[in-house]
Amino acid sequence: MTALQTRIDALFSRLGAERRKAFVAYVMACDPDPDTSLSIMRGLPAAGVDIIELGMPFTDPMADGSVIQAAGQRALAAGGSVARTLDMVRAFRAEDDTTPIVLMGYFNPVYAGPGGVSGFLAAAAAAGVDGLIVVDLPPEEDAELCLPAQAAGLSFIRLATPTTDDRRLPAVVANTSGFVYYVSVTGTTGGAAADPAEVAPEVARIRAAAGLPVVVGFGISTPEAAESVARVADGCVVGSAIVRRIGEGHPVAAVLDFVRSLAEGAHRA
Repeated sequence: MTALQTRIDALFSRLGAERRKAFVAYVMACDPDPDTSLSIMRGLPAAGVDIIELGMPFTDPMADGSVIQAAGQRALAAGGSVARTLDMVRAFRAEDDTTPIVLMGYFNPVYAGPGGVSGFLAAAAAAGVDGLIVVDLPPEEDAELCLPAQAAGLSFIRLATPTTDDRRLPAVVANTSGFVYYVSVTGTTGGAAADPAEVAPEVARIRAAAGLPVVVGFGISTPEAAESVARVADGCVVGSAIVRRIGEGHPVAAVLDFVRSLAEGAHRA
């Protein structure tokens, strides 16, 4: 499977033909424990999730707000790691070979793992991962992970932000594949609410530069917000609002019911 023939590309091709928007759900691997986390992950497609964004637990998540930081700490305390994250992907793939899975995390655990970058990429591809979001590697460091990932058949999904101006944007999208993740607010996850009126022109600008779908994340926590943001983009991501309910100890079924309401909002767009 090459970078141009991933499950991500097939999904957006199908959604485009159906004139539908993508709903992406973020959960932290092994939060609050491996078994519960896998149960939630397995239930996401039936709840309407088009792409699963699976966080890799890390001690110092610089782009994440307090809710996802806490999830990472719970996951680490429960034995979460890159290896356990890939175990979850393999277990999920035994039952679902269609839903795209994107790993979100930081370069340190990838670089410092037992097999280094090459070992991680081989294991991720074999497990059934489709793409990576690694937020602390800028385009100037593409040789470290981005280009090897694409050579291994994994999409490398770059983040664009409200501060990504027209001079910087070409570098950001140059080696991006799958989709571009637009961070709708300045700051960390779980912060201010996204404003569709401000998001719309940015999505159009990024889509024109990248030639790829643009999915919007950060600042979306309700079905109504999911609908309004997805209406001006190719899809939306919800993370902190879902992770907060996991952290509060809601049963798996209740978490999935909430996810379903968000997905229905996005799909109304």
